[in-house]
Amino acid sequence: MGCLQSLTCKSRIRRENITVYDVCATIDQCPTSIEENSPIVLRYKTPYFKASARVVMPPLPRNDTWVVGWIQACNQMEFFNMYSDLGISLQALKCSPRHDMMGVKAHKSWSSWELPDLREGRVKAISDSDGVSYPWYGNTTETVTLMGPTNKISRFSVSMNDNFYPSVTWAVPVSESNVPMLTRIKRDQSFTTWLVAMNANTKEKIILQTIKWRMRVDIEVDPTQLLGKRARLVGRTQQEQPRILSRMEPIPPNALVKPNANDAQVLMWRPKRGQPVIVIPPK
Repeated sequence: MGCLQSLTCKSRIRRENITVYDVCATIDQCPTSIEENSPIVLRYKTPYFKASARVVMPPLPRNDTWVVGWIQACNQMEFFNMYSDLGISLQALKCSPRHDMMGVKAHKSWSSWELPDLREGRVKAISDSDGVSYPWYGNTTETVTLMGPTNKISRFSVSMNDNFYPSVTWAVPVSESNVPMLTRIKRDQSFTTWLVAMNANTKEKIILQTIKWRMRVDIEVDPTQLLGKRARLVGRTQQEQPRILSRMEPIPPNALVKPNANDAQVLMWRPKRGQPVIVIPPK
């Protein structure tokens, strides 16, 4: 059975002789799905955020080139994977036999994907580009390029979609053991998405629309159960729908340039006792 959609639309706006019709933003109204096919990782797939718009551009003079499309930035990220990991040090995890580990008093530690600059408040947002098409989210359905001269108005549509489909290890990520210890996954991320017209020569930017959206995931895991019966979704089963803002929000400069969120993120291991460890550094 497919996901239901709840559309949030604005019919028409005008900016600098550019007309935008039917700006729509939605998150599919289906729950996050959980996959327990692998003995190494749990996977989950969130519903899709989708945005689309129809645009009418005026005629362009010779040597004038404009790109119209979607730019997205991550404003906030909390992504925690909790483990009943026995709370021993990294050195002990690497050196202890598996049966010795089981005798240590269990308690909570966690891994987390983090954006250090965002976490420390050094920036307000980080680019969520595909890592190639800066500053655009992508370069297929997400953008349209118009080159002058054009003698009449141009009509076109631009669209994008986004979701999460990560893998989380059942075992403690800094351990050579493969004993399942994962007990909880909590994720909460917020994004701003802009519909923008940009002059390719002058870099002038006209913000046509601003959208805010958020994705939250909460999964409870019983690592003592057999594979296929460990995880269940708790909390909300449907996401809040995106908000199409009535005002145009400016784009932070660093949201237009490298690095993007995927390249900037760091996987940390934060034991209850001992020092945090960088498991995967930024690219």
